[in-house]
Amino acid sequence: MYPTRNSDSAGTLVGAKLAGNAKSRGESGSNDVPRKVSGNARRRSPAWAPVISIAVAAFAVETPFFFLGTPSGHDVEFHLYSWLEVLSQWKLGIVYPRWGALANFSYGEPRFIFYPPASWTLGAAISAIFPWTLAASIYIWLVLLAAGVCMYVLARKWLDRGDATFAAVLYAINPYHLVIVYWRSALAELLASSLLPLLLLLLLRADEKGRRVTVYLALLLASAWLMNAPAAVMIHYSLALLMLVIAWQRRSPRILLVGTIAVILGAALAAVYLLPAIYEQKWVTIAEAVSAGSRPQDSFLFSHTTDADHDAFNRVISWIAVGEILMTVAAAWTARSWRGRNRTLWYSLVIWATACSLLMLSITHGLWKVLPKLQYMQFPWRWMLCLGVPFTLLIVMGVRQWTARIAIYLALLGVLAFGWHHFQAPWWDHAADLREMQDNMAAGAGYEGVDEYAPVGTDPSSVSKDARRVAVDGPAHAAIHVSQWTPEFKLFTAEMSAPDDLALRLFNYPAWRVEVNGHEVQTGAREVTGQMLVPVEAGVNRVQISLVRTRDRTAGGWISLLALVLAFVLWKLSPAG
Repeated sequence: MYPTRNSDSAGTLVGAKLAGNAKSRGESGSNDVPRKVSGNARRRSPAWAPVISIAVAAFAVETPFFFLGTPSGHDVEFHLYSWLEVLSQWKLGIVYPRWGALANFSYGEPRFIFYPPASWTLGAAISAIFPWTLAASIYIWLVLLAAGVCMYVLARKWLDRGDATFAAVLYAINPYHLVIVYWRSALAELLASSLLPLLLLLLLRADEKGRRVTVYLALLLASAWLMNAPAAVMIHYSLALLMLVIAWQRRSPRILLVGTIAVILGAALAAVYLLPAIYEQKWVTIAEAVSAGSRPQDSFLFSHTTDADHDAFNRVISWIAVGEILMTVAAAWTARSWRGRNRTLWYSLVIWATACSLLMLSITHGLWKVLPKLQYMQFPWRWMLCLGVPFTLLIVMGVRQWTARIAIYLALLGVLAFGWHHFQAPWWDHAADLREMQDNMAAGAGYEGVDEYAPVGTDPSSVSKDARRVAVDGPAHAAIHVSQWTPEFKLFTAEMSAPDDLALRLFNYPAWRVEVNGHEVQTGAREVTGQMLVPVEAGVNRVQISLVRTRDRTAGGWISLLALVLAFVLWKLSPAG
């Protein structure tokens, strides 16, 4: 007989109603009902022990940082420069930055309109409190800890404290998380991993929690959009799949209604970010997000391209994915007895794992073309983020021997080590490189931008490295005096010898409002580079440039505010469950 939850407890508290509901769904109520833990058990296993275990494991992941420095993965500069940019704008009183002023070497880009705010807000906050050279390490530790705690909350519903703690540790430092930490530095995607265990938990408890689960689920989906857009796409597709599985197993179409309402309410809650990001895509070269090398067909497992570095990493991630898939299959087979104890849980995990695995293979290329927004996930192996939940739970449910569990994890670490030494080692930057980034920001030199965020008509690769903020585009002579030059506001005077255009160290973007001597003017763009051209007359010209709140930003803010009020009302009017 499978060990019941809290085997060290003195007795059980069996809720008759919950047990009856579980049996009516073809499940065993004993696996869903908490046990009363005795005082002796609490003394033997303190309540904070699981959190300490997760924290220690997350710290162990970062041990190489003390010897080799911070891993410099694919996205590390993007995230760290964003943190420094946000921190600098906070100091100027800009609470919610929109324009990345120092991107593209100070010509700017609207990166904070399109990139979700959760990760860069957390990163900037950490950077404001702790030494800059430790910011990334602290962020990673906190996020891994959060992921482990969320898995513990999920696993504790069915497993005893020891097994739930092992599940939490395994999930926090699962192979794909290590790939993110060491190779990818996809710090926003890592943050979103904490939502996946809660997604499954809320759906499985939908019948227990009444209408309140709709509010909780909507908040989770809104959080996904505010953390990472590709992860949000995966979470929404996972939601749809899990809703179908649970509705089928429990013969409860109500689950579909709960999920549908949660999707709509969640999107409304996140509208402050979502609406501008969707509406303003026409103002940037967003199609570059799925250019050659970033298309799904370039990153299926064991795909080949003309880029040797791309293929080297793809081999690493492919072997890790294959190892994780095979382990999940074996664990699902050994945990098959759960079909009789909790059919809904077992089928949810197995079908979810199957879908994640298939979507990493080229045979599903057709789906990537037709399913909405799926192509913007870019890399099919990203589905390992979702695979981590069934991978973890099935191993804990199916592998009962602790020695076997440890052997499984060591085998997966071996796959990572093999990839490290034979295909592609992680890049490493020492503290001096991080200080150089900080110096570039302080000096105003700026940093490289992102292709898909470049305003339409601009070419960041062609801009001049001229340090002047304002220059005359034609033959006229000018005396320029800059009074203020902040990320969202520019003020200067230009005394012109003749009418001409002023070329600014600033990319043209529809959200910029330009006034010359108190009158709004229509700006132009320099050929090739796309930098802003401001027409001025002979004599003294007072030029004021402001990043205005566009209608889509205003509408998004109001929608989110109204949705938040609605969510609170629904929560108050719903039974506690």
